[in-house]
Amino acid sequence: MTIMQMRELPAGEMPRERLIKKGAQELTDAELLAILLRTGRRGENVLDMARRIISELPEQRISALLYMPAQELARIDGLGLAKAATVLAALELGSRAQRRAGARIRVDEAQVVADLLLPRYRTEIHEHFLVLPLTSKNDIIMEAEVSRGTLTRTLVHPREVFVPAIRCAAARVILVHNHPSGDPMPSAEDHRITRILVEAGRLLSIPVVDHIVLGSEGYYSFAEHGLI
Repeated sequence: MTIMQMRELPAGEMPRERLIKKGAQELTDAELLAILLRTGRRGENVLDMARRIISELPEQRISALLYMPAQELARIDGLGLAKAATVLAALELGSRAQRRAGARIRVDEAQVVADLLLPRYRTEIHEHFLVLPLTSKNDIIMEAEVSRGTLTRTLVHPREVFVPAIRCAAARVILVHNHPSGDPMPSAEDHRITRILVEAGRLLSIPVVDHIVLGSEGYYSFAEHGLI
């Protein structure tokens, strides 16, 4: 089988050379992915392969790669485990670099929080409850884990939830917890806890703007469903 190398692309379409000349920020998602894939396959150059892979992702979102285990990614036609591992390693390295650089992330939709936290919590076997204090511009100030274990009223108390927000003078907060079952649909207890914390935030003038439930199958946003 003839494998199409990146160097076989027209000179003006070679992603690696474009990155060197113009910087990574100037490349499209497909071009960046093509650099990681390195080679295409017979009848499909690496850039076309990258475009096809993105087109096959849920909602054609490159962020969907964050949620895919290596085995699932490897099943995409033309990939395989070696290329899947390379892609996932690059995503994790970028995620770690961003977290350690202390760069603030602006939250303009629940998907941003899901992209940030699902890679860490999608396979957790215990529930974790986090609060994300936000600035007035909706930038995440910090991540604070306030509970680990079963989500109950005794383990998730308004005091523990809002202390981090008060200490960093947050304008508002987002609540996040994961479901080890993988199903992000909120339980009756999730709804009850949310109502309690929304009311506590109202009294403290630190509004709860969303409660996001994470699972291996995706996420559920109370705000997107009109419940906050």
